Amino acid sequence: MATIYEVSALAGVSLSSVSRVLNNHEHVSERTKKKVTQAMEQLNFRPNSIARSLASNRTNCIGILVSELHGPFYGSMLTGIEKNLKKAGKHAIITAGHSDETSEKNAIDFLINRNCDALILLVDAISDADLVKLSQGTTPLVILNRHIKEISDNCFYLDNIQGGYLATKHLIEQGHTDIAYISGPNNKQDTNDRLIGHQQALTQANIKVNETLIYEGDFLMQSGREGFNHFIEQGQKFTAVVCANDEMAAGAMKGAREHHIAIPQDCSFIGFDNVFFTEYLYPQLTSINYPIQAMAKMSTKWILKNVYQDDTVEISNLFVPELVTRESVNAR
Repeated sequence: MATIYEVSALAGVSLSSVSRVLNNHEHVSERTKKKVTQAMEQLNFRPNSIARSLASNRTNCIGILVSELHGPFYGSMLTGIEKNLKKAGKHAIITAGHSDETSEKNAIDFLINRNCDALILLVDAISDADLVKLSQGTTPLVILNRHIKEISDNCFYLDNIQGGYLATKHLIEQGHTDIAYISGPNNKQDTNDRLIGHQQALTQANIKVNETLIYEGDFLMQSGREGFNHFIEQGQKFTAVVCANDEMAAGAMKGAREHHIAIPQDCSFIGFDNVFFTEYLYPQLTSINYPIQAMAKMSTKWILKNVYQDDTVEISNLFVPELVTRESVNAR
């Protein structure tokens, strides 16, 4: 198979001239274009993406780093990114950091070494200071689900405090005062923000924050079940459970059924994220909508605008959570 170097030699022009022809660059003479075209035909040369990138200095590949590859939340996010990139003729290279600082940094190095044109990062363990420093490098980046003041224009994030507040406020409005809370891991910013919102709603309603009614989960279904069982085993009194995501809410609801507790008659449940399966649980789960697909698409729009000079897109960085009421919450 012929290479771009052979085309260059046969046409008697530079590599950059060949790649300009391949990319239909406006600053190339008809004479050069003709020589390159004839050489390609003679060699039966078929241009590939590497050859096309020589002139543009672009690979048309975007590196994506997420915490995990499993689960409906990340699946929805990656779908939003991939669809928008594909529509623009770009490709995604995806890897996971597993909320570990060394793994996240190694993954970023991997993506940069693959000459990605830009990075979309959803990371937990890397510090704000390191991300600010990284943003000053040669590879543009955007950050999902996290707000860093120094690089706020590069961040796309949800008001998680407001989301946690809305969940608990809804239960209080339904007459609940003994409310258990199953959080995500404490090393995550969204976990802490949602818990802050929960506590703000309690304080606003003059309900004392009871630390024994807070259990640290890990955003996975089993930890929701374990959290619910913990409250029961400790003899805690509660009529409702707020879970920091829908997976843990599903697990907590399973725990309730195992203790023959009726939902929502004996105990109400509310989740967070509003992933697709919330409508298929029984009863259907009330949740806080997290527009992760819209956020993911917006991150790709930032890249199209700032890396590929698409000035037709408008950028919004902050996303607002909304309460989605279903059947899992009962009035007291």
